[in-house]
Order: sequence, then C-alpha cells, then structure tokens
Amino acid sequence: MKKTLVIGASLNSNRYSNIAIHRLVKNGTSTEAFGLKLGTVSGVQIKTKFIHFQNINTITLYLNPKRQEAYYKNIVDLRPERVIFSPGTENPVFYSILEENGIKGEVACILVLLVTNQH
Repeated sequence: MKKTLVIGASLNSNRYSNIAIHRLVKNGTSTEAFGLKLGTVSGVQIKTKFIHFQNINTITLYLNPKRQEAYYKNIVDLRPERVIFSPGTENPVFYSILEENGIKGEVACILVLLVTNQH
C-alpha cells in the first residue's frame, strides 16, 4: 500500500496540514505525520523526530521554504516517488535537489488531488 507522509503536521484543526491528514485517512491512504508537537490527528500519531519513516511513496509539505532546508537530506534519504509542494511552500532550490536525486517535485494541493482522484 502506498504511504503518504505529511511534513509540517499540526494539531490545529484549522490548519491545512491537519485537514489533509483527516482527508488522507478518510480516503484510506496509509498516512504518517511529522510536526513540532506530539499528538494524534484522525488516528495518526504526529512524530517530532524524523526517524522511523519507511516506505514513503508521497511526501506533502506544509513548511515554508526556509524551514524546509533543515529536512532536505531527510526527505531525499526517504526516496519517495514524489514531493508535493502545497500552496505557499514552493521552493525552486529544493525542486532541483529532488530532480538530481530522481524524485518528482510537484506543486499541487493534496486536498484537490484527493477530490480529483489524482493522489
């Protein structure tokens, strides 16, 4: 089963990362989450350490480009098929790094992709 990792996950129900976790779970997508605060969203444990993630197919980002820099290596090392840059997370520098490593960078909204069956 394909697994999605939400990076920048929030416990705040008004945040798009939180909504994304709910919709991914509702869609039946195996979901993991990484954020600043421990907690659970829709049965998914938000981890605060970037360890123990495996077999990730898709990563969806909810971090601004400056905050992404700290995770470039972690993300590339996971070898996902694609990284989705949600609105506001666009990062041409990271697109290049991903491309150099054979990973597809995609500017999109996971919520729209789910509704249109493109996830």
